[in-house]
Formats: sequence, structure tokens, C-alpha cells
Amino acid sequence: MDGMTVLHTERLVLRPWRDSDLDPWAAMNADPEVREHLGDPLTREQSEASMVRFRAAFDRRGYGWWAVEVRATGEFIGFAGMDDVDDGMPFTGVEIGWRLARASWGLGYATEAARAVVAHGFDALGLPEILAVTTAGNLRSQAVMRKIGMTRNPADDFDDPDAPEGPLRPNVLFRLERGTAAGAGAPAAG
Repeated sequence: MDGMTVLHTERLVLRPWRDSDLDPWAAMNADPEVREHLGDPLTREQSEASMVRFRAAFDRRGYGWWAVEVRATGEFIGFAGMDDVDDGMPFTGVEIGWRLARASWGLGYATEAARAVVAHGFDALGLPEILAVTTAGNLRSQAVMRKIGMTRNPADDFDDPDAPEGPLRPNVLFRLERGTAAGAGAPAAG
């Protein structure tokens, strides 16, 4: 599988992107509910371009965004992973994130995938700290951040300089230092 690390959890596989992921990836990115805290829905071409970027980032850095599938069925349900914080933000480091198709919400998959990514970031990559960012209104993602042991200092909250005025601009920053991950056992890598 092109040399990229694959993470296995109890119910999920975080793996390299496949061409067959494009249809479900484009469908979820076209869903306004999935994109509520991210901006406008994406076209199929934009979703395809993001897959190309995700693959290139892994090749270049050795980490990035994995495709997430349900272990029992092989169904693609979204992505999870980590990326360098964008230039222009009022902080630096590596942030984790996730995005799942609506049918996969509320099943604990985001928390399970996030724990695997955190464990990989600390154990395999030796990161001293992992960050997570979301809009102030994205309470679901903030709940996942808390479940994996991340904490928020309101003094770190910021306005996203790339977001237009409105609900996407106010953002919150969560942090997790190595050794403090609540329940973040190391995933099996293969």
C-alpha cells in the first residue's frame, strides 16, 4: 500500500487513499451539513484535488490525512489525520482533524480515529504537542477534542484570518501535550 503507515483500531482502518474513495469523498464534501463548519460545499473536482494533495503530503512528510474505513465492511466513511498548521495562524505546530460522512456521526468513530492519530503523532512521530482547531460553534468536534484529553484555554481562541465575517471566523484552539492523552493507546500500525 505505497509504504504509507496504516493504523488499525477496534472498528476502523486509517489507510492510504484509493481512487475508489473519490465518489463517497465527493458526496460527503457536497453535503452542506458536513461542510457546515468548514465553508461552502466542494465540487467533485475540488474533492479530487484534495485527495491529490493528501497523497502528496504523505509522500513528502510521512504524515497527513488518512482515508477512514469501517473495518468490518470496508466502507469509506471519511478522513482523519494531521497536518502542519497553516501559515498566517497565530500559532504553529501540528493539528489533528477528522471529517466523516453524516451517516457515520454519533457512533464514536471520530473519537476512535482521533485517538489513533494522537497515539501515532506522539509515539511514532515524537511530537511534543498536538493541536486541534474548529469553529466556536462546532460543538461536536469540541466534544471529541475533550474526549481525547485535549484542553482549551480561551485566551488561545482566535479569528481565522482566512474565513469571511460570520460564524466561520471565531475559532477555538485545543492542545494536548505528550503524555496527557486520555485513553490514547497506541494503535496497531501495519
